Formats: sequence, C-alpha cells, structure tokens
Amino acid sequence: MTKTPKVNNRKVAIIGCGFVGSATAFALMQSGLFSEMVLVDVNHQKAEGEAMDISHGEAYARPMNIYAGNYDDIADAAIIIITAGANQKPGETRLDLVQKNVGIFKTIIPEIAKRNYQGILLIVANPVDILTYTALKLSGLPENRVIGSGTVLDTARFREILGTHLGVDSRSVHAFIVGEHGDSEIAVWSTANVAGVPINKFCELRGHYNHVQAMKKIAEDVKNAAYEIIERKTATYYGIAMALKRICEAIVRDEKSILPVSNMMHGAYGIDDITLSMPAVVGKNGVEVQMPISLSIEEATALKKSADILKQTAQKAGVTDLKA
Repeated sequence: MTKTPKVNNRKVAIIGCGFVGSATAFALMQSGLFSEMVLVDVNHQKAEGEAMDISHGEAYARPMNIYAGNYDDIADAAIIIITAGANQKPGETRLDLVQKNVGIFKTIIPEIAKRNYQGILLIVANPVDILTYTALKLSGLPENRVIGSGTVLDTARFREILGTHLGVDSRSVHAFIVGEHGDSEIAVWSTANVAGVPINKFCELRGHYNHVQAMKKIAEDVKNAAYEIIERKTATYYGIAMALKRICEAIVRDEKSILPVSNMMHGAYGIDDITLSMPAVVGKNGVEVQMPISLSIEEATALKKSADILKQTAQKAGVTDLKA
C-alpha cells in the first residue's frame, strides 16, 4: 500500500518546462508564496537548466529551493501545475490540440494518482477545459481539488482592454469571461461594471455611446488575443504565468477569492457533467463553491452552446469514458 504523503504548503511543482512552465516558475519564484519548487519535464536536462537559470536570481528575491525532479519528488506539493502538452500553432484552435494532449495526460495523471496525491491539481495545458475534465477522470481526486486555469487570463484581458477603452484602472473593472477558454467563450456584459457603476452608464460618462459596436469589438479582441500573440511571437506565456500566480495566491493564502476557473458543472444553467469556466470561490481546498452569477437570456444560451461544444469534443476524444 502506497503511503499517503503529507502536504507541504510551502511547496509547488510544475510539470512541463516549456514557455508557459518556465515563465510560471519565474513568476512564482518572485512571488514569495513558496520556499520549494520542483520542475518536472520529459526532457530532464531542460528542467535542470530552467531550475539553474531561475535560481541564479534568488540573491535578488527570496530564498527558495528550486530543482529538477521526478514524480516521487512532487508527491507532497501543495499545488501541482500541469503545463505539459503540445503548443498551439498559428491557425490552430485550442480544441485542435485535444487528441495529442489527452494522450500526454494519460501518461502524467496516473503517475500522480498512484502516489496518493493530497494537494491540488492546477491544469493549464490546452484545451484547458477538456484537460481539466480528463485529469478529473484519470486521477479520481475530489472535484474541488482538480481545477483549470480556465478564463482567468481571458478575464484579465477583458478587464485590461475595457480599462484602456474607458481610461480607467483595469483593477476597478469588474467583468468576467465564462464558458470555454477558447472560441465559444462568453463576455458577460449584463453584470459588468466599473466600481459598481453599470458598464454602459460608465461608458457614457467617458463619452462612449455606441455600446453594441464597442461591446462586439472588445469581446472579439479578447477572444482573438492569443491568436494575435501567437502570430507575432509563436506562443503566449507571460499573461498566463501571472494568472497562475494569482490562482496560487488564492489557494496558498486561503483568500476565498472569486476567480473564473474551470470546474465541474452539475446542472446550473442547464449544464451537467463537463468542466468549464464559471466564477467560483477559490481557497486552500481549491474550489469551495460556484458563484450563481446572473446571466442574460442571450448569455445563458451562449454558455449552454459553449458547454455543448466542449461535451461533444470530450466525447469524440473518448474522455467521457476514462477512469482512474
């Protein structure tokens, strides 16, 4: 019988040392959230190189033990962040990556599960909603402890673009992207506001009156942001690294923060048995409760359509039939 490891709340692990994994490691080293970080990659030398490079900046940050390791080394981590997977190429959608990355997860998740892992799995690789569902199926872990980065980054992009449009600090903008982290995502305009002022009213205060056209353009800019970045520099990684740092903060500090992470649906909005992004209270145990946010009829319909797309994709990839 495998011994159950005790969780070390000051330890984080990252599986996958590509662009996203290494940028995340760098962001977490600077955060001061952890005192130990293990990097795991199929190319062990790559993990060693990243650990060496990042650790050389510790003299200007906080003490941290950063090293390359294996699955035995990460069994007691408070959070395991999984970025491993094929990268999205120019012209390729996140859903196009399904088969390749589900196959990779079939080798990763069982290794974690057989060590009686007691921490939180944070899924990042794309398509993140399908892979979060895959990780749930293969790990057998409680749903609250398997979460995806979801639309945390999309929401940050939404708030940043809105803030720029309105000439206001993006941190004062309260708005969510929900659904798939991808082409069917939904900008929730019905409850969007700036410091409590409804978004359309605030727009008019700033001299913007063509609401429909502006809303459509902003939503498209958010949805296409990753494609625009990939076309210019082949990959996105800094934004998602910051989003992951934010999720880790909420978990490690037990902040009870409301973040649009990918989590399991159980009937809300007519959606069941699929993971997608909806705002949820995130703390030391992962997802504590999903927030019942108000959606317009159009938004609820679009969310159901997004869920249907994800369910069909999961079924075609054979994810629904997976077992731990």
